[in-house]
Amino acid sequence: MPSMLVIATTAVPDHLRGALSRWTSEVVPGIFVGSVSARVRDQLWQAVIETVGDGAAVLVHPAPTGQGYAMRTAGSRRRVPEDFDGLALIRMRAAPKQVNGLQSPL
Repeated sequence: MPSMLVIATTAVPDHLRGALSRWTSEVVPGIFVGSVSARVRDQLWQAVIETVGDGAAVLVHPAPTGQGYAMRTAGSRRRVPEDFDGLALIRMRAAPKQVNGLQSPL
């Protein structure tokens, strides 16, 4: 049975956006909304994982949790979902340090 999903992308290749738009609607740049089966959802997410590159993506879909949804992420993001006793909360990572206008690994 189809259920709604939302995929938000940042700096992903254009061909990934094209692949996602075959099954969903890109309501604003980088935000895809659709109603698909769990099988199609999982196949779309696998395609995202394989091609996200230096970009980032998050998938939100219905799930039998206290909140009623689950989140999956791919790529490097400052916002990281973490499970706290069954409640998905977002933890913020520190911003990378800048040294002379360049990112420092420290």
